[in-house]
Amino acid sequence: MTTSPDPNRVAPDCVVPARVDPDRLADALVRDDGLFRGVEVVAATGSTNADLAEVARRGTTGRVLVAAHQTAGRGRRGRGWAATPGTSQAISVLWHPERTDHWSWLPLVTGVAVCDTARAWGVPAALKWPNDVLVPATDPTGPGHKLAGLLAERVDTVHGAACVLGIGLNTTAGRDDLPVPTATSLALAGAARPLDVTAVIADLLGRLERLLLWWRSGEQDDLLADLYANRCGTLGRRVRADLGDGHLVGEAVRVDDGGALVLLVDGTERSVVAGDVVHLR
Repeated sequence: MTTSPDPNRVAPDCVVPARVDPDRLADALVRDDGLFRGVEVVAATGSTNADLAEVARRGTTGRVLVAAHQTAGRGRRGRGWAATPGTSQAISVLWHPERTDHWSWLPLVTGVAVCDTARAWGVPAALKWPNDVLVPATDPTGPGHKLAGLLAERVDTVHGAACVLGIGLNTTAGRDDLPVPTATSLALAGAARPLDVTAVIADLLGRLERLLLWWRSGEQDDLLADLYANRCGTLGRRVRADLGDGHLVGEAVRVDDGGALVLLVDGTERSVVAGDVVHLR
């Protein structure tokens, strides 16, 4: 008797084992003239961002931490981040940016790196302001499915302000592994096979390093903003911004110099610095 394949699972021969190889990752990322000074890979931890925040307070910088599972993962506004162990990767980067202005652009820049990596692996990703990477729905008016979440946190240390950039990326998850129906993974979204998770992360962090160096230089910020705008599925759409004490509904027209989302509301431009944005049909 034959059985039909389960569409909710990713065939095991389509992925390279999801364990990330720290030696390969370090070989790809650690250079004397680069941002990254060390790479650590762990099977599980509470929160990679919290771990690197402690490292920052000890005066260290340029660190990358990757975990196959987080027991206390966090998203924006303290929300949890959960996934079946081994089916997603929590990636955090510790960095002292030196540049003191426009830190709100750092999660947006990180989103560009994640989006471009997904596209390089054959997944049609787009950005949702300010902290999500989505695979757009087949229906262009639909909300899409979340591929990755981003979290940037400032850490004050005796050596100055540090930034921890966190990325939660669903890599090999099948449908049954996802925390909510509105999520997806690289494997489910049609990434090129075999899906080598170590290579994906090396690609992502290499792109992120180049973008962070560009941002740090302060040169041609307008071109960096164009990179973001060209990948942002929020712009040009009617959206609702939930602000905690109210909401705004309007067309998302641009992201300003400070990283705020500018909405056209009843003919007047309003800036949203922080909030949850819902794409309306």
